[in-house]
Amino acid sequence: MSPAKATLDTSLAALRTVVDDGAGRIPSPLADEAEALLRQGGGRRARSPEHTVVGVFGATGSGKSSLVNALVGDEVAKAHVRRPTTSQALAVTWDAPGAADLLDWLEIRERVARTAPIDSRAGKLVLVDLPDVDSVEAANRAIAERLAGQVDALLWVVDPQKYADDVLHAQFIAPHARHAAVTLVALNQVDLLSPADRRPVVASLQGIIERDGLPRARVLPVSARTGEGVEALRLAIGDLAASKAVRDARLAADVQTLAARLDDPGSAPRPDSRAAQRVRDEVGTAAGVDVVAAAVASSYRKRAAQVTGWPLVSWIGRLRADPLTRLGLGPRRRGAGAEDDPDVHRTSMPLLSAGARARLSLAVRSFADTAGSGLGAPWRAAVRTAAEGALDRLPADLDLAIARTSLPARGSWWWAVVGVVQWVALVAGIGGALWLLGASLLPTFGMPALLIPRVESGPLEGWAVPVLLIVAAVLLGVLLGLLSAALSALTAAARRRRTRRRLLASVDEVVQREVVAPVAAELDRARAVSAAIAVARR
Repeated sequence: MSPAKATLDTSLAALRTVVDDGAGRIPSPLADEAEALLRQGGGRRARSPEHTVVGVFGATGSGKSSLVNALVGDEVAKAHVRRPTTSQALAVTWDAPGAADLLDWLEIRERVARTAPIDSRAGKLVLVDLPDVDSVEAANRAIAERLAGQVDALLWVVDPQKYADDVLHAQFIAPHARHAAVTLVALNQVDLLSPADRRPVVASLQGIIERDGLPRARVLPVSARTGEGVEALRLAIGDLAASKAVRDARLAADVQTLAARLDDPGSAPRPDSRAAQRVRDEVGTAAGVDVVAAAVASSYRKRAAQVTGWPLVSWIGRLRADPLTRLGLGPRRRGAGAEDDPDVHRTSMPLLSAGARARLSLAVRSFADTAGSGLGAPWRAAVRTAAEGALDRLPADLDLAIARTSLPARGSWWWAVVGVVQWVALVAGIGGALWLLGASLLPTFGMPALLIPRVESGPLEGWAVPVLLIVAAVLLGVLLGLLSAALSALTAAARRRRTRRRLLASVDEVVQREVVAPVAAELDRARAVSAAIAVARR
């Protein structure tokens, strides 16, 4: 089933959408034509909708003015000697006061008022005699061309000698092919043809008109000199004037004609989540997400070793700078002032390298090219431009997003437990060592020696208790250090994955705002224009 024919209001609204949303994407000449048509349509609909304006067009010698006189029944067009050529448009009006504003808008100064209508149904009619469409005067042709686009209906007048003129048909009649419903063709001067020639000439003209694209346009043989066929032409004009839809039909045809010349933007699906995820991952990699995630893991392992390692050697780790601190992402002081405000905070990460910038640019452009692959060239370019607009802002925005992201950098509860046990073991070991030292040194100062108890049974039978304290302290310290290192490695790996997810979520917010949203908006605009063109063409 074919789509329903659009109303004029719908067609004009669709054309407005094309002009507004297609700005910079459709050729400027077409955009200007569309804007002019919208102004023209609004201007015509606002002025005397009861009147029907019929423009009488023709080439030199076709007898337009004489035919206008015959239709009116008076020599209003001053043909022949007194007015050998029509240099200005002449309006013959019925109900002239009501048509004044309309004629002012049409810029027709020469006016003749009449009261007796040419047909009972054509009470509010404006019949316009126009300059020759092939006039040697450029100004005359300009008037004819302008009004051809403004009148409600067109009456083409041709003569037997030049009815098949290629210039007339190709340059004037054929461009108005969509106006067949509001077009009449009068073959004037048929009295110059023999009765045997009339039918073939009329048939030939009808065939040419159909090839021009106006199969429904009526061809009427007339003679302004003898009056033959004039009454039939009056009736045909009355038919047009009686139709309240003539004006709207003309405007609708103009919209259709223009819309047919517009290239459809094409179709492109909305960027799917996978495409957005791919560009997010690429941008995140370029922005250093993996670097920060690795720094979080390294920082965790370093601080864990400082707290849970064997106290005699764990202090060495303090000599090494914290990886997060080097990146400007270490724990910030609370209440320290504006310098620590996340809105102004920046990381200490190095500027994006040339390779990282190239990777970021490639990811954004690839996303745009994929998103706009189904569109025409101007729209693909617009999509890419929309995406590329973010490239200058992305490095700073990404750095700020990373700085604002809450990182899992806190220590674990078990650090304190292991640390306390390590210090208890160390104190016990030191106590055992001092016990042995006292037992050996006190007698030299004449003091009684300390007793050194020994294990009396079991696998450790005979071992001195202070020695066992020392051995236990060393073994426990080393064992706890190894276990803590293993647990720290597992926790650090989990922290790394969590950090990456959080950072990618922050990066995704930036990518959605700066890249995906502008591209989606451009695709929405293309879809809106495509739908509007389809409506305008109906």
